[in-house]
Amino acid sequence: MKTLIKNAREQKGLKTRELAQLLGIDQALISKFESGTRKPTKEQVVKLASLLEIDYETLMVAWLKEKILYEIGQDEFALKALQVAEEEIRYVAKNNTNTLSKSLETLLAQIDVLKAKLDRVRQFDSYRISQALELEYTFESNRIEGNTMTLRETDLVINEGLTISGKSMREHLEAINHQEAIAFIKELMKKNTSLNEREVLSIHNLILRGIHPEDAGRYRKVQVMIKGSGHTPSQPFLVAKEMEDYLIWYETNKNKLHPIILAAEMHERLVTIHPFIDGNGRTSRLVMNLILLQHGYVIANIKGDYDTRMRYYQTLETAQTQNNKEDFILFVAQIEKESLERYLAIIGQ
Repeated sequence: MKTLIKNAREQKGLKTRELAQLLGIDQALISKFESGTRKPTKEQVVKLASLLEIDYETLMVAWLKEKILYEIGQDEFALKALQVAEEEIRYVAKNNTNTLSKSLETLLAQIDVLKAKLDRVRQFDSYRISQALELEYTFESNRIEGNTMTLRETDLVINEGLTISGKSMREHLEAINHQEAIAFIKELMKKNTSLNEREVLSIHNLILRGIHPEDAGRYRKVQVMIKGSGHTPSQPFLVAKEMEDYLIWYETNKNKLHPIILAAEMHERLVTIHPFIDGNGRTSRLVMNLILLQHGYVIANIKGDYDTRMRYYQTLETAQTQNNKEDFILFVAQIEKESLERYLAIIGQ
C-alpha cells in the first residue's frame, strides 16, 4: 500500500505537505504512510483513493491485507483462522445479498434496453436539444421548491437576461444558479471525477450563491425542521461526520450497484442528512443526475406538478421513516425511463 500511495502522489505532482493539507492531517503522517511505519484509517484510505485517483477497491484490499498481516500475521494459527473466516465471510455474503423486487428488476431491464439504444445513436445528440431539456430541468427542480416562474419566464431570465415583473430576486437567482450548477455537473461528468466532498459543496455553493452567501457551500450550524416529514435530520455537530460516512458509502458501493439504484440512494441519503440550511433538495437531485450522466444516462427530470411532487415526497418519507427505499428507487427509475423515452423520441429514434 505504501508504494501505491507514494507513486500516486508523485504522479499527481503533489508534495507530502500539499497532500497532508488536502487530507487535513500532519505532514509527518503522509511520510509514515509512505514508509509503511503507520497505517491510515479507513476514512483516510477513502480520501486518499479519491484525492490521488487510486482505484478504491485496489487500495482497500491492500489496506485490509496489511491490517490482517499486522494483527495476526505472526500467529501460528493465522492460516487456519483465515480459512475459517473465509468460509464464514462467504456464507454471510451469500445470505445477505440484497435481491431486487420483480418490479424493480423489470424496470431496470427496460431502462438498460433504452440506454443501449441511446448509446447507438449518440451521434444525433444536439446542443439545442440538451439546452432545452436542461432548461426544463431547471424549471421543474425550482418549481418543486416553490419557485413560481413559468417555463417561458425561466427561459427569458436564463437565456435573454431579462427581469420578470412580479417575481422576486430570489426566484431570478434560483433560475440562473441552477442552470450554472447543471453546467458544473456536466464538466465533472467530462472529467469523470469521483464524487467527493469538494464537488458536493461546490454544487451547493452554486445553488445558494447570492441568495444565502454566508451559507453557500457550508454545512448548517443550526437544527432545522423538515416540513411534512416525520424525519428529523442530524444534529449540526453530526453533519460533517455523516457526510464523511455518506461519501465512504459511495466509494464502497459505486461499482457494486446498478447506476439507477446508486443515484437514487445518493439522493435519498443526502436529503436525509439534510446537511445545508437551504438548497438540500436541488443539491440532492443534482448529485443524483451527476451520477446518472457519468454512467451515460440522461437527466432524470422530476416534475414539479402536484401529483408528481406528492409521490416524490411520499416515497422519500417512506424511505426516511420506515427504512424502506424500494418505492423511492422505483420512483426514480420510472422518471429516468420516461426521460430516456422522451429523449429518444425527440431525436427521432
